[in-house]
Amino acid sequence: MGNDNLAILAVPTNIITGFLGAGKTSAILNLLKCKPAGERWAILLNEFGEIGVDGSIVQGQSHEDDGVYIREVPGGCMCCTSGLPMQIALTQLLRRARPHRLLIEPTGLGHPVEVLQTLSSDYNRDVLSIQKTLTLVDARNLSDERYTTHASFLQQLSIADIIVANKDDLSSDKDRRALQSFVRGVCRPDMQIVYTQYGRLELALLSGATGTEVDPGIDDDRKLQPVLASGLPIPECGYITAINGGEGFESIGWRFGPEKVFDRARLLTFLRRLDVERMKAVFITNDGVFAYNMTRDALTEGELDDCEESRVEIIADRIEPDWLHDITACVADENRN
Repeated sequence: MGNDNLAILAVPTNIITGFLGAGKTSAILNLLKCKPAGERWAILLNEFGEIGVDGSIVQGQSHEDDGVYIREVPGGCMCCTSGLPMQIALTQLLRRARPHRLLIEPTGLGHPVEVLQTLSSDYNRDVLSIQKTLTLVDARNLSDERYTTHASFLQQLSIADIIVANKDDLSSDKDRRALQSFVRGVCRPDMQIVYTQYGRLELALLSGATGTEVDPGIDDDRKLQPVLASGLPIPECGYITAINGGEGFESIGWRFGPEKVFDRARLLTFLRRLDVERMKAVFITNDGVFAYNMTRDALTEGELDDCEESRVEIIADRIEPDWLHDITACVADENRN
């Protein structure tokens, strides 16, 4: 780029957090549409499961040629083991992108306070300028104790500079009142609540220093990192399975080699039968490349320009043993081994 030897200083940095299915990735995609021409933005994504799907979804709609640089940290909270996985990914991403803005999306089941601690460490103090943290919330979830008593959910609210009440078109007046009451109890006084749909956010919401202060902490215990399924070569059978668990949920995911082309009709039948907390996927099908996103509200399908391989991640209360058989049965007949 010509300026590789110049120091990277005070990159405006925002955390976009929220529980499972709140619409974080949709919000980032909408913010990217508002990115000023000529600016480079870096996106650091974290997923609960080991496979990693969000990066493929975002890359399928944004490219480095458009000034969008993406790095993924799969396999649980990106700050585990002294923040080392996140710090390595962050350093590599910043060197490659030299961005005008950095957006960070922690997993919905992660620990955003620890993310903020890593960003605020001495190592990052001059490199990053921590700006507003946006916490996305589905107001309907305030009636579910699995959310309101969950430590990660409470952390996401506690570090917020702005609460984004997403999916407002699906919320009732009762839901909104419950959200306002809950926010008053766990957030800073006079917390701003922005109501929106489909993750549509104005760029101006990102500007301004965060009001959240954390102790960056010091931990020099650098443990070896496990090799995750997202980085392994795909074996001769044509797919890899990865299982993860924690925070009251289980996840299972698969990576399929690019030679595995899925029958789109069969695939949709399988996906529509799922009764799970969350599902994200990108598939190479006989009709093209598609991204799939399932929350408790709906299954959506969107066409992508391309992807390197098919990936799917399911988060649920319990993994069903038949899923592997069902999903491999969706491979087009001419592409089965």
